[in-house]
Amino acid sequence: MDPLHLRSAGTSLVISFDSGEAEVVHWGADLGADLPDLAILTSPVPHSAIDARVPAALLPQASSSWRGRAALRGSRTADGVSGLDFSARLRVVTAGADGGSAVIVQSDPDAGLTVESTLTLHDAGLLEMRHTVTNDGTTPYQLDELATVLPVAPDAVELLDLTGRWCRERHPQRRAIQQGTWVRTGRHGRTGHDSSLLFAAGTTGFGNRHGKVWATHLAWSGNHEQFADTIGDGRTMIGGSELLGPAEVILEPGSSYTTPALFAAYSDHGLDGITEAFYSWFRSRPHHVLPAASTGLPAGKPRPVVLNTWEAVYFDHNLDTLIELAESAADLGVERFVLDDGWFRGRRDDHAGLGDWYVDETLWPKGLTPLIEAVTSRGMEFGLWVEPEMVNLDSDIARAHPDWIVGPSAVQHKDGGRLPLEWRNQHIIDLVNPEAWQYIYSRIDALLSENNISYLKWDQNRDLLEHGHAGRSSVHEQTLAAYRLFDALRKAHPGVEIESCSSGGARVDLGILERTDRIWGSDCNDALERQTIQRWTGAVVPPELVGSHIGPTTSHTTARTHDLSFRAITALFGHFGMEWDIRGVQGKDREELKRFIALFKEHRGLLHSGRRVHADVAGDALLLHGVVTDAPAVSGTTAGLFALVSTRTSAAEEPGRIGIPGLEAGRTYRVEAVFPTPEDADYGHTYTQVQPPAWLADGAVANGRFLAEVGLPMPNLNPEHALLLKFTAL
Repeated sequence: MDPLHLRSAGTSLVISFDSGEAEVVHWGADLGADLPDLAILTSPVPHSAIDARVPAALLPQASSSWRGRAALRGSRTADGVSGLDFSARLRVVTAGADGGSAVIVQSDPDAGLTVESTLTLHDAGLLEMRHTVTNDGTTPYQLDELATVLPVAPDAVELLDLTGRWCRERHPQRRAIQQGTWVRTGRHGRTGHDSSLLFAAGTTGFGNRHGKVWATHLAWSGNHEQFADTIGDGRTMIGGSELLGPAEVILEPGSSYTTPALFAAYSDHGLDGITEAFYSWFRSRPHHVLPAASTGLPAGKPRPVVLNTWEAVYFDHNLDTLIELAESAADLGVERFVLDDGWFRGRRDDHAGLGDWYVDETLWPKGLTPLIEAVTSRGMEFGLWVEPEMVNLDSDIARAHPDWIVGPSAVQHKDGGRLPLEWRNQHIIDLVNPEAWQYIYSRIDALLSENNISYLKWDQNRDLLEHGHAGRSSVHEQTLAAYRLFDALRKAHPGVEIESCSSGGARVDLGILERTDRIWGSDCNDALERQTIQRWTGAVVPPELVGSHIGPTTSHTTARTHDLSFRAITALFGHFGMEWDIRGVQGKDREELKRFIALFKEHRGLLHSGRRVHADVAGDALLLHGVVTDAPAVSGTTAGLFALVSTRTSAAEEPGRIGIPGLEAGRTYRVEAVFPTPEDADYGHTYTQVQPPAWLADGAVANGRFLAEVGLPMPNLNPEHALLLKFTAL
């Protein structure tokens, strides 16, 4: 059987069938159209080893003597008793490619299993892979794991993944690749604050703009594992799988299981190349951040400026106060007003009300209509916070249906069984139960049908740790049920956009992003913390999908105090908004805030379509990141916006020249400081210097090659301050 060769945007994927299995013999740099006879890749057979070459298969198997993690694990059951684990011996039945996609079918008739693998290499080089296993046997098959893996080249010697916690999501960590397995396990029942959005292997010291990188992302919102597996002969696989509970997936004869998609990208110019592949895929989707055409909204609707009420009023929902807030928001240029938690029955704090999705008649005797009309009459969309997957014990629905509350797999709450421990005073509603699912769907559907709501902030504020249904672990089915809920509501209300919030950034993955129009990156609006959170969220997710808000002067989660310019410049590089009682923002601060809102509106087309650029700056005191146009620059237009950010004091007394990458080498640009300028209130706080660099006052003119290779001397920024730079094509 001839090998399959998929090529796109500098990437090749080559699959050989010489061993009888599908073997990925190359994933990396483009090899051109002509391949040699792949027999030249036959490796030696060492002493004290299997007397044959062991393939690094698309589905690594113990039956082929692969000494690492097997991709497929499971066992037969008979009369309810689990049999011994065994190894399938899958061999290729059919394989074919059509353009950038391939379908490979492998089967083991003796084991009664068939696996169909689909692979698509998208236009920008992003690879998408799934496996489907079907039970062809006559007895049930208990599936323990079906992983999706890819080999990396021998010069991939370092691993980078991400970790975190609430209000500190997606922080990087590095280590050397060594023999053995590095596993990142998520048992949260959701993606998790510590989940690694990106799992990357690379050459020594790979950075933002240099080095070879092979990276993966698992598009799943439930329990999962991501791993790098290096066996004794030096070969390394990276990949991921859904983490299944005991007997969570049992395939009856004829039934199938499909893995979450594994997305993978290769870059020979650092992490920014990985980001380019993901952004191109996101932005090529027909539904990318656009309401359905049936709404009559124009194509390419820009991301609206948001005001969210949470840190402005918390649970204190007073109509007059909220209308004042809406008036203040409209005056500033806000385009979407979102009413957060506290509007529904019995909800005065976080101890009660979840599950009772009716407008509270005591707070809102005329319903939400007076507030909605006050918002929409001022030219803004109205959005509403919901948390459909959760329930408080102090709620009418919990009292009426205690059996709808998720608990240990063997417990029936209606019989007085034990409940799981609470988290933020709440439990999980069992969406696997058809009646519970239908109730939640009906209530949210009614809210959207009865009110002029354009946007849902969909929260999910706890892990799903002790999770079962009908005597079996059920995170898998709960995740699929939540997906069905999103899908059904989007179909019924195609003009309503949905934000995925999960106690901040605990459910950020491409599975949930197929069903939502935005994610909330973190509950932390501290601009210093957000610099790291947004940088690494943005490694995969484009800024138009990442909510980024200006919080109060003193952060509610860290108690740090920051100038307005630092908070605003940080929020600018995302889906811009505010979470702040803006009624109290007056005088120079209010004028400065208006200017930032106007600046975002002026440049959001660039910010939400351009290429992200992260400079490799020596040391860790300064960051330089920006967005440059993805098309040849037009003279007189803004070709790039960059932020120079000081995170701490530097060992050097001045930063020196810093290169500005990503611009067209042969194009000339005018560089100027946008914020702060000497006229701005924050200017004196931003720098400690007797005299600024010569170019800072009046701008500079240079071509892209000079700016990247020589750079510009930068000012002495104080810690936790930023400078916004604009590059105009000449």
